[in-house]
Amino acid sequence: MSAKLTKALEFANYRTTLNNQQDALRAKVTSLLSYSVNGGTFTIDQSLIAFVKLLIDDKMKEAVLLDIYNNPINVELAKFYTEIKSRYFEAMNDYHAQYQTLKRARKVSRIVDIVENGED
Repeated sequence: MSAKLTKALEFANYRTTLNNQQDALRAKVTSLLSYSVNGGTFTIDQSLIAFVKLLIDDKMKEAVLLDIYNNPINVELAKFYTEIKSRYFEAMNDYHAQYQTLKRARKVSRIVDIVENGED
């Protein structure tokens, strides 16, 4: 096998592995951003955080929100807001750290080690 072909295959293997690990990292973050309360499940995102904060700023204590299945769920807004904001930033900080580590990895073995060992 020529050196150019070997390098091309190594690079293709690297890109495939990197993309697979990035997909796995995104899936992990998505699962961390799922929050269940009072029988409902919510996907935590910036719009949910902003909406709940708006309701709190309007001096509301409780509200009925639609969960991911469009079920009406009554939530106590202050506790709900604190929890979703905390979970969101924990997940984003973890995602950022692991993503940056993946970006710096230049070998397939290093990429796999990072994800398997949860290194930062």
